[in-house]
Amino acid sequence: MASQGFWSLGGDNAGANTGSQSPSTPRAWCQAAAQKLPGGIGSKLYALLNVGDVEVKPGEQATTDKQQQQQQQQTNAADAAAAAGDCGCNKSCNCTKAAPVFSDLYSTDLLPAMDGDTKTLTFLQEVVDILLSYIVESFDRNTKVIDFHYPNELLQKNNWELQEQPASLDDILISCRATLKYAIKTAHPRYFNQLSTGLDMVGLAADWLTSTANTNMFTYEVAPVFVLLEYVTLKKMRDIIGWTDGRGDGIFSPGGAISNMYAMLLARFKMFPEVKEKGMSSVPRLAAFTSEHSHFSIKKGAAALGIGTESVICIKVDESGKMIPADLERRILEAKQKGFVPFFVSATAGTTVYGAFDPLIAISDICKKYNVWMHVDGAWGGSLLMSRRHRWKLDGVERANSVTWNPHKMMSVPLQCSALLVREEGLMQNCNQMHACYLFQQDKHYDLSYDTGDKALQCGRHVDIFKLWLMWRAKGTIGFEAQIDKCLELSEYLYNKIKDREGYEMVFDGKPQHTNVCFWYLPPGIRYMEDKEERKKQLHKVAPVIKARMMEYGTTMVSYQPQGDKVNFFRMVISNPAATFEDIDFLIEEIERLGQDL
Repeated sequence: MASQGFWSLGGDNAGANTGSQSPSTPRAWCQAAAQKLPGGIGSKLYALLNVGDVEVKPGEQATTDKQQQQQQQQTNAADAAAAAGDCGCNKSCNCTKAAPVFSDLYSTDLLPAMDGDTKTLTFLQEVVDILLSYIVESFDRNTKVIDFHYPNELLQKNNWELQEQPASLDDILISCRATLKYAIKTAHPRYFNQLSTGLDMVGLAADWLTSTANTNMFTYEVAPVFVLLEYVTLKKMRDIIGWTDGRGDGIFSPGGAISNMYAMLLARFKMFPEVKEKGMSSVPRLAAFTSEHSHFSIKKGAAALGIGTESVICIKVDESGKMIPADLERRILEAKQKGFVPFFVSATAGTTVYGAFDPLIAISDICKKYNVWMHVDGAWGGSLLMSRRHRWKLDGVERANSVTWNPHKMMSVPLQCSALLVREEGLMQNCNQMHACYLFQQDKHYDLSYDTGDKALQCGRHVDIFKLWLMWRAKGTIGFEAQIDKCLELSEYLYNKIKDREGYEMVFDGKPQHTNVCFWYLPPGIRYMEDKEERKKQLHKVAPVIKARMMEYGTTMVSYQPQGDKVNFFRMVISNPAATFEDIDFLIEEIERLGQDL
């Protein structure tokens, strides 16, 4: 039986008779709440919530008498609202209230303008209508993932130049529609292009609330609730890592690359605190270590901190992409002999391409032996800590000095949401604080430990915590666990479907460690080529052509890349909660359809 999804959470029999719901079920509660909203937004939300209420089987009457009565009552209520001049639907109807003419309105007519409340409400209702329509469309498999146009075409079709004179609100609404028309539907069940996919409704609501609150994370006085939620959530994440009583420190940052750079910054300060004031001239030549398959942000961080990319030593990996500990130790000793000071090792939990998990226990033993800071880049794979079935892949993470964890990837929290977790409490504050007295006054009337801004590199810091916290409340840890387990189950399903299928070759042997499934598709034209070099040359062109055709047809999106001496291959990643086994089947068939003539 098909899953009823979120609405099944209303009770054991929720969805069994959706036509006569109990008021206690979530859908019925939402419908009742929607009807109470002012203006047209209530009717729009009510209509949206009614979609798919009744499953009509062949030969059955589409609606029951009771449902017809309910529909008639709704119609009567709408007519009564219209008679009262209460309608805000902005559509052709029998409303007595005239629809606003947005072509005559400008942003200066909205709040805080005098008497701007009604115009503001009407305008925002229209924006919400656009957003709701896009959301529903994004989950429809009959719609395109992308309406692809080349850059010059988009520039020619749309006048996006900034003008001296203000545009009308009508023009603003047109711009909103055009932006979404050409946007990638990252919530689409067949969008697999990036590590961050999907759209969570609670997370979206939290993002709207965050923008409405429009505050900064640097002090408790301007963001009291958000600061406390960050404190509570970071503590919970440290506890899941395995640090005693969740002790330590942490911060939410603008993505995993910045979180990784924070870790390198802290490692350098821990070993050479004088660098904060005296700079790199006060410290010896440093050496950092990471795997050949690690994220480019490790080298980028070294460049930004003045350490230099040549001081980042890449460690060999095995066939499946895991760092080889013996090579790590060899390279540490080699660096010491050359006069470098090893200060930082970044192990990866879930590499970007292969999805490999470095052997953390063995790496931590080496870091302890040579007194080197151990960081775990778990931007992609850290969320597996939420799964009892898969967290063993991060065994040893509790021995790390710092961990990067991106909930905006496998946990589908809306972008951006990345956390750096640090085992030593107080180190971030000592490393980064500058004692700006106009923000961090020492004689405030509350606990100053909640003024977190001075331990961050940024001054202005976006509120990223509320999305994660509200989703965690809505799902519970078990909800995230089920979501993650499902994605890994889908990746195993894909692997089992293609590993022995004609026309496919796996990039490396064995089941995927994460949801990354790396493979080549060999079209009939090159499948039986005897000249290996020519075959390799032609195979390198296959994935880019198929990807381009995917985008032009708009049917699906999957990433591809070369790796080392391996020519272009597809890297399928699954983090989208909307994806199903049928979507995996579709992907295989679509690749074959688009590549048959190559």
